[in-house]
Amino acid sequence: MIIKKIFTNVRVVILLLFVLFAVVSISPSFTRDGVAIRNVLQNSSVSLAGIQNPNPAASPMSREVIKSINNIPISGIEDYFSVISSLEPNITINIQTNKDVYYVSSDSSALGLTVYDAPTSNLRKGLDLEGGTRVLLQPKEKISSQDMSMLIDSMKQRLNVYGLSDLIVRESNDLPPPLGTGNQYIVVEIAGATEEEVKNLLASQGKFEAKISNLTAFTGGNDITSVCRSPECAGIDPRQGCQQLSDGWMCGFRFSITLSQEAANSQAELTKNLKVITLDNRQYLEEKLMLFLDGKEVNQLSIGADLKGRAVTGIEISGTGTGSSREEAVVNALKEMKSMQTLLITGSLPVEIELVKTDTISPILGGEFIRNALLVGIFALLSVAAVIFIRYRKIKVSMLIVTTMICELIIVLGIASVIGWNLDLAAIAGIIIAIGTGVDHQIVITDETLGKATEDSNWKARLKRALFIIFTAYATTIVAMVPLFFAGAGLLKGFAITSMIGASIGVFITRPAYASLLEITLKNEN
Repeated sequence: MIIKKIFTNVRVVILLLFVLFAVVSISPSFTRDGVAIRNVLQNSSVSLAGIQNPNPAASPMSREVIKSINNIPISGIEDYFSVISSLEPNITINIQTNKDVYYVSSDSSALGLTVYDAPTSNLRKGLDLEGGTRVLLQPKEKISSQDMSMLIDSMKQRLNVYGLSDLIVRESNDLPPPLGTGNQYIVVEIAGATEEEVKNLLASQGKFEAKISNLTAFTGGNDITSVCRSPECAGIDPRQGCQQLSDGWMCGFRFSITLSQEAANSQAELTKNLKVITLDNRQYLEEKLMLFLDGKEVNQLSIGADLKGRAVTGIEISGTGTGSSREEAVVNALKEMKSMQTLLITGSLPVEIELVKTDTISPILGGEFIRNALLVGIFALLSVAAVIFIRYRKIKVSMLIVTTMICELIIVLGIASVIGWNLDLAAIAGIIIAIGTGVDHQIVITDETLGKATEDSNWKARLKRALFIIFTAYATTIVAMVPLFFAGAGLLKGFAITSMIGASIGVFITRPAYASLLEITLKNEN
């Protein structure tokens, strides 16, 4: 009889439907082999084979997962790197994913992929839990909303070209809209990227200029129609190679670019009157091609005498990288080359920006956060159940409150997975606050329900009084959370959103359902 009353109660049915919806949205999977693709470097061997960058807005469980490489099963990140490190250059690699099979031709083991352990649910972990880099940037001058949108689009393009797609780039202000914009900020969160990479890509405007005789020959962006990134025309310069220095090693890199016809004509105009000189039995023009990035000279290129007055569209850019060992110098040279290629492809940002703050979280530390949060959550759940049982001496009341807490947690996580919100420490704190407030409200309902009835009171009157108290507290919570959307350049937005979602779910779904369950249970006892 009591089971029928419970499952025919409208409030309880609504609660169960929301729980079912949340579980489907989260799509938990306790065992999942493979590594998910986080980033794909453009024009890399895997990119040319057909593997695409994942859509950052797509759910984690829909991401492409590598299942095997050369028919060797991949169960996790360790298996992946073990197989990759054993690959020999100049072979065709068979990569099987959950969506397709790819045949990759590579001249090295560097495939151009960034991977991570395959996700086991649709919950998105923020940087505090996943590991990565958060950068807070600020335009050096006030800009319009249109310019801000253009700036954010330019940053996304620059990061995508570099091979980073699992990222968030958003505008933030430190004042709510009714009070004006306040300080303008841009928050960039990137999983799986180092602090140095992000700084090099975003902390500079990226204004590239090539000058001859102190006159601009061409600039980055529109003047450059293509930048080579394939091994045939980019990489360690075979003519220069690597050289040992007194305090380490230096390696040279080179890559070719193609200029627009206008830029080639401009260069021809600047070289037609230059004198020819002879150096080391080779003829060059008297002036060099000077390369500048954000006003700083980054390289000097000698101009062959045969280019005098000619509108040549093909140019080779070179540079160097240093390190304490030859291997480190090679890695640094290729990183420098990759960064310069990215800036040449995307051009300069619309305005100058300055770096305000950077935070880097280790993935290992993020794993510790998750384990600690789970342990603390279980301990808190048991503690609440014990205290409530001691207070009311009714095991059913204690079980109802704990069950309601769990349902509320599942629904909050389900909604977070639907809206694509990243769960970081601030968001987890918001969930804890919301559920803790929920327990307070359930105790208010329980006290009103179990309290001695006055002559003119009944079940409904007492529940109505309890729910009035709860709604008043809810309204106060919502109003208090609004300023946190903008506090600290929006870095507390996760706390505000999860607190408001949790409080709303509690007031409109779980509290009414708990009140009905408590009423049915106590009436059945009596």
